[in-house]
Amino acid sequence: MIDAVQRLGLEYYFHDNIHDVLERHHVQCSTMVEDGSNLHDVALRFRLLRQAGYNVSAGKQINYIQPIYELSTPGEHILDDAGEFCECLLKSTLMNGSGQSDEARVIRTTLHNPYHKSLSGLLTQNEVNNFEILMKNRHDCCGMIDWIKEVQYLAKINVNEAQTIHREEIIQVTRWWKELCLAERLKFARNQPVKWHMWSLVILPGPNMTELRTELTKAISFIYIIDDIFDVYGTLEELTLFTEAVSTWDHTNTKGLPDYMTMCLKALYDTTDNISENQLIYNWMVYMLFQWAELCNAFLLEVRWFSLGHLPTTEEYLENGKISSGVYVVYANVFSLLGEAVNHGSTNLFNSHHNIASSVAEILRLWDDLGTSKDENQDGYDGSFIDCYMNQYKGSSAESAHKCVHWMISDAWKCLNKECLSHSPISADFKAAFLNLARMIPIMYNYDENQRLSSLDKHMKSVLHVQ
Repeated sequence: MIDAVQRLGLEYYFHDNIHDVLERHHVQCSTMVEDGSNLHDVALRFRLLRQAGYNVSAGKQINYIQPIYELSTPGEHILDDAGEFCECLLKSTLMNGSGQSDEARVIRTTLHNPYHKSLSGLLTQNEVNNFEILMKNRHDCCGMIDWIKEVQYLAKINVNEAQTIHREEIIQVTRWWKELCLAERLKFARNQPVKWHMWSLVILPGPNMTELRTELTKAISFIYIIDDIFDVYGTLEELTLFTEAVSTWDHTNTKGLPDYMTMCLKALYDTTDNISENQLIYNWMVYMLFQWAELCNAFLLEVRWFSLGHLPTTEEYLENGKISSGVYVVYANVFSLLGEAVNHGSTNLFNSHHNIASSVAEILRLWDDLGTSKDENQDGYDGSFIDCYMNQYKGSSAESAHKCVHWMISDAWKCLNKECLSHSPISADFKAAFLNLARMIPIMYNYDENQRLSSLDKHMKSVLHVQ
């Protein structure tokens, strides 16, 4: 039932109930007491506990591993081996069975969209109408049809209510964006407020987080716009002055800057000030200022590299690229919006380069650089990890570079899992926000052969109920 509730995106309605059940099962696991040794049951329990942040041992359940390897952490070779075994087994089952059967559809979904690395909200739209059939193919559902139908009915109501809320949020975000008038001055920059809001919808999914999502979208929009200013518009001299103005947080010191940069600075200052004033820690603005300055300096370094035709080492590129991904800026804003500093009475917890943020930033930067992510509305070029790899390792092929990137993304996911399982004062909502951010990345950067984001388009239509 917990699996069904989570797959349908209803977890926040039953948070306390789920916690009580999983706490009981965690005690049973830690004392080696198990109510049955069924392979399916133990594997499901392992996945649910790990996803909830319980650091249960994989070795204890060596004989019961199913396709749960995406929950592995660094050094857990047993889950890595299980992953290879399960992938081969599922592919073999798919080849030997009927490709159109319900079982085959479940297997393809498992292979292409591992559950832990996929968005429950997106799965909700695809599965809710046929959820009863899908549950039967995943579990032994004998005697469970009544509650499955009830949960399915609740999911349909939830989807309709969420669509109404999200449409209203889109209206607010779009109105704010138009009032800024930046799109009128930056004709070749990305003008995609709906797309930007998709990030916020997955990072802060709670039904009571409308205001927080709207504020986060505003911050995310500036990451995109400033990126375009550095990639497409500004000269090196102008960009240097722009970065200095951000670093000093002085939007009045605009001598030598074109009007569109002055407008952007003023809008960035006002938006960040509005977000920061809700934070009851007096010096929070200092942290926010530093994140924007760090982002601009990372963009500026990339401009300098590539204007000189210089390709840095992969290590140099990735370290700077994690900053220019914008994830650390998002981290600071989510930290503020979720009240982490206020909840704990200080800002000592804040570290924008926390391993959670660093892992997600690496996943984003590497996905962006896989070679399929040329935005249809952006003409600038700021290099890629693939280029740096092939330059650093002479004679290497593009195929080997891509294999390296996929391996690094997998390793970053393991580090992210480890951080989410670790004991820390950071809230579960905060950890979930960055897990969801990582899950959204493949959707945001999975361009098809026509350089269109078909997966994202499908997701937006599903969220907004557009046919």
